[in-house]
Amino acid sequence: QVHLMESGGGLVQPGGSLRLSCAASGSIFSINYMGWYRQPPGKQRELVAGIASHDSTNYADSVKGRFTISRDNAKNTVYLQMNSLKPEDAAVYYCNAEIIVDYGFGGNHYWGQGTQVTVSS
Repeated sequence: QVHLMESGGGLVQPGGSLRLSCAASGSIFSINYMGWYRQPPGKQRELVAGIASHDSTNYADSVKGRFTISRDNAKNTVYLQMNSLKPEDAAVYYCNAEIIVDYGFGGNHYWGQGTQVTVSS
């Protein structure tokens, strides 16, 4: 059993910052990709940022230069530092990870339960 737990969401004013965390726990042999997605109200879920096991990263164009994704492999945790937040960044943010549960197994994608980010004055 694998579990992803997000934290760090909340209410912030435009221009402010938040740091999201997502910790993976349970039966974990290794973690390949880790990423953050978001789903604004009434819209589809979209990729925000991703980071591979060798630390290569990718970002949605809308967040480049404002958001930074990082990971701590020893803690099975991925972070999303969000700066210069805009009202259009408001959404439920979800953590996703491709996890291998044991040697010889393929990776499966797991999702966290989501954390709300509200950007409003």
